[in-house]
Amino acid sequence: MKQNLLYGGIEAGGTKFVCAVVDIKGSIHAKIHIPTTTPKETLSLVCDFFSSYYKDLRGIGIGSFGPLDLDPASSRFGAITSTPKAGWSYFNILEVVRLAFSRDLAVAIDTDVNAAALGEHTFGAAKGVDSFIYLTVGTGIGGGAMIEGKLLHGLTHPEMGHLYPAHDRVLDPFEGVCPYHQNCLEGLASGPAMIARWKLGENAAATELPSGHRGWELEAYYLASALLNYIMILSPKKIILGGGVMKHPPLLTMIRQQVQSLAKNYIVHPLLQHSIDDFIVPPMLGDHSGVLGASVLAHNKIF
Repeated sequence: MKQNLLYGGIEAGGTKFVCAVVDIKGSIHAKIHIPTTTPKETLSLVCDFFSSYYKDLRGIGIGSFGPLDLDPASSRFGAITSTPKAGWSYFNILEVVRLAFSRDLAVAIDTDVNAAALGEHTFGAAKGVDSFIYLTVGTGIGGGAMIEGKLLHGLTHPEMGHLYPAHDRVLDPFEGVCPYHQNCLEGLASGPAMIARWKLGENAAATELPSGHRGWELEAYYLASALLNYIMILSPKKIILGGGVMKHPPLLTMIRQQVQSLAKNYIVHPLLQHSIDDFIVPPMLGDHSGVLGASVLAHNKIF
């Protein structure tokens, strides 16, 4: 990123928006958390925050929950599409941020997980790695990918949380919670899925499930089977696992072990056989991956 410039980053989530003013070294100069309510109320507070730093900013990047319309030729470019988040379907977050400022401020948008991947590539665990995956496991499950130095897009954008892992209904009779696909990966392994399956209570967190509970072994299996699919298709050089569910300390080790078990040595590489702790890793930036990556989106739009 070019020297002596500041950028705004917006990590737009279904629960909260994280907004930050970031310099080219990834240092956060100011940050705010804004609850996600209605589009009008939420974006009004977002724009109020950045208006205080308006004269110092070169651009604003948005990493948003989705699905998103990311086709620049589309009349709905920058809009959230078929989200289950009430009131947000077909809301154009990019357009609102662009119109909020009078001067020609560069505004860029991508998925929240692609932004997080970009943050880790620029400042964190994927620095110097040109092909990798960032997967977040929390309220939902989503994945961003960089392949040969470029964030992955296609027909729309990757929806890694909505593939279908093998679901043994004898071992796990739970039907799943995804409102679209029911027993896709998100429906079986997201935080809300764990809370519902194990009846933890409406206000509980998945990480309240005790260590040693068989639910963690099942969670590791679902996530490892998904990772193996990504490995077979995209052949990443690193996989970064973030999100609230991954804050259960033993889970990462369990996933690594399950990946090795399920792979059955079909893919032969030292990282898989001998150094899997360097292949499947936590985010180096912690909870800041998304907002830092969003600021890099703004920089990349200009330069």
